[in-house]
Amino acid sequence: MPVSKSYNLDNYAAVQEFFHSHNWTDGLPVVPPTPEAVKDLLELSKISPEHLIGIEPVRSRAITAEKLAINAVMAGCLPEHFPLVCESFSAMLKEPFLLHGATASTGGCAVLVIINGPVRKQLGMNGTFNALGSSDRATTVIGRAIRLILCNLLDARPGDADRSTLGHPGKFSFCIAEDEENTNWLPLAEERDIPHGVSAVTVMAAGSPRQIMNEWTTSPEEILDTFVAEIKSCMRHYSIWPGNYAIVIPPQLRVHFEESRWSKRNIRRYVFEHARIKRKEWSDCGKTAVVGNKGEKEYTALTDENHLLVVAAGGPAGGFGAVIPPWFGTKSKAVTQPLGLCLDCGPE
Repeated sequence: MPVSKSYNLDNYAAVQEFFHSHNWTDGLPVVPPTPEAVKDLLELSKISPEHLIGIEPVRSRAITAEKLAINAVMAGCLPEHFPLVCESFSAMLKEPFLLHGATASTGGCAVLVIINGPVRKQLGMNGTFNALGSSDRATTVIGRAIRLILCNLLDARPGDADRSTLGHPGKFSFCIAEDEENTNWLPLAEERDIPHGVSAVTVMAAGSPRQIMNEWTTSPEEILDTFVAEIKSCMRHYSIWPGNYAIVIPPQLRVHFEESRWSKRNIRRYVFEHARIKRKEWSDCGKTAVVGNKGEKEYTALTDENHLLVVAAGGPAGGFGAVIPPWFGTKSKAVTQPLGLCLDCGPE
């Protein structure tokens, strides 16, 4: 049975002020999580309130479906969105993700959620125009639900457990769908060992997107050199350590790879071979003091080529792309898992 506390409030405005005064929101209005709304979300999602999503390891907090549902309602989720919220949070609780570190660090990352598979079309997700922004209802509210859950269940509020120096706008919502229909590339999840045709989520502790542009070549190598230059810039200015970088490639650039028969695997290999710097390059950006006697030591952006996440997404016009750097690559790893939680946890 549900165990969460209830409050009697007079109207919608009172709900907003009460939630804001308790620091239970992200600063935006919320949908009132009435007992009826939470019950409907769980029942229509066929997920029992008591279902254990996982245990947060640092403070041993049990995360139940009911607790996630309350925050999902607040974020504007419909019942059909909720299994993805559960699966995303389940993936974040896996040890390789290092949830506490990612949400408490001064580095200010957000949780990037990437959706693959048939569920994208079922929920009307749009992996084209404004893919990294408010592209559609489903990705927006799912991403927002993840942030509210972190704040309200794990105290990841600014100045509380969240010690971000700056943060970035992805902390409101950072969820995208891959544009699988407009490419012949394998979906990200399938490349990460999820069977073909299975819906899946990938979560990554991510910095803010860094947009690039190259409209002056059709050469895959030269296009990737622009992405690599941005990755190398991140290694100089932010962190020299390797991790799960993600690159987002829209159609205007993607077509040149496809016409040259470059797969995602070819892209990963090229980036792995070229995205590397020497420690002495830190002298060019004010970090001479930490070069020491290791100036000739080489550092790679990727531990191996499979650490690069290549995502097909974006609007059809414009020679743009994006590099999304990892928060702390040597510690936090991207996690991919299939959407299947609701198959074995429905009410009796």
